[in-house]
This record gives sequence, C-alpha cells and structure tokens, in this order.
Amino acid sequence: MLLRVVAILLWTLFCMPIQALLLVLPGRGKVGFAQVYWRGVARVLGLRLRVVGEISAHRPSLFIANHCSWLDIVALGSVLPGCFVAKGEIGRWPFISWIARLGRTVFVSRNRTNVAREQGALAARLNAGDGIILFPEGTTSDGNRILPFASSFFVLADAAAKPYVQPVTLVYDGLDGMPVLRADRPEIAWYGDMELAPHFNRIGRRRSVHATILLDAPIAPGTFPNRKAFAAALEARIAHNAAALRQGRIEA
Repeated sequence: MLLRVVAILLWTLFCMPIQALLLVLPGRGKVGFAQVYWRGVARVLGLRLRVVGEISAHRPSLFIANHCSWLDIVALGSVLPGCFVAKGEIGRWPFISWIARLGRTVFVSRNRTNVAREQGALAARLNAGDGIILFPEGTTSDGNRILPFASSFFVLADAAAKPYVQPVTLVYDGLDGMPVLRADRPEIAWYGDMELAPHFNRIGRRRSVHATILLDAPIAPGTFPNRKAFAAALEARIAHNAAALRQGRIEA
C-alpha cells in the first residue's frame, strides 16, 4: 500500500507542471494529458477497465454517469475527454484540490446566490467545445443501486451550445480476480459518512479492481420535451444497464 501511495505521489508531482503548462497553451493537449494522468493512477492502483461502446464524437458533449466511489474519478477520467463537476468543498481539500483544478474541475455549491455564476462557467466550457462529466445522483451510492437523478443537473442539456448527451454506466465487477458479489460492492463504494483515507487504504491493499464502462449512443439535443423527462429516462436507462452489467448480461 505504501509503495502505491508513493508511486501516485511521484507520478502526480511529475504530471502537475506539464498540465499547468498545457492549461495556458491553446489546443486540447490539456484534455488528453488529463486522461494520461488518470490512466497512470489507474495502473498504480491496479484498476483494470473494460470499455463497451464508443465515446461520443460530438463536441460539446455531456457525459451523464452513475456514481458510487472516488474511484469513479480515476476510471472515468481515464476514458472520457471531459472535465468533472464537483462539490465546492472539494475545492478546499488539501492536495486533492490542486489535482482537481489542474484537471479543470468546475466546483459548484448549493448556495443559490452562486447558481448563475456557476451555470455561466459551465456554459462557457460547453461553448468552448469541452466535454463535461456529470453525476446527477448528486452523491455516491452503495454500488448496488442507482439513486434518483436530480433534473436540475440537466439544465446544461438546454445550453446554447446544444450539447449531445451520452449516458455512461460504470460497474465494478471484479475484485482480486474474482467476480464482485452484492456483499462486496460496499467494499468498493465510498458513501455515507465513510472517511476517505481508510477507504483508500482498503482499496490500495487489493491486488486489482476491475470495472466495466458502458457507453450508450449519444442523444441529440431536443430529444426530450423537458429536463424532468430527460432525467427520468436516463435514470431508467443507466439503472437498467447497471443491473445488466452486475448480472453479466452485457458482453463487449
């Protein structure tokens, strides 16, 4: 476990100045290098990924995903060309906030006075052709179910940039080379009042974790009449996909 922590720290310190430079340069190097960084972290943690489907080629795109663990950031950051939306409090976490900012994370709060400014920042990202990764559950689950999707997250689907929306389903289905059972999922999930450090330690002691990421076909803007209908449809779709993946009913 200690060797993994040291390896991640050294890899991060190596990557930080490169990404900082890419942030001030034109082009999409900052997007691609963020993916390279997360792939390195995944490799150190023993996180193995299987991707089913194709990443949306539309720009901009909203990636709508389920959420059960901090490990989701590593998994999805390795695959999806986009920036995350995170709670404002994460922007105050030591060290982690630096990584998030270099990855161009957009921090949002629950303060109504900041809503217009935060939505403006997200809309600006879309107007620039960026991809945005959203977790509409608003929090993490125990990995055995999908929590209700908040329709407020889908306001970005109505942005002037007219983004395509791609449903993304993430399920952890292997642990130390064995299939993940229902009782194992809370071992991987990080939810409730769990502390980050002890949970990171438990994951870090595992030889390997396997996850499958299922990418549905992108959905064109204007497909659904309103945000509530959109949220309900994607919640049902991702819940269906997650159940199928947990039961091994979806093959590459």
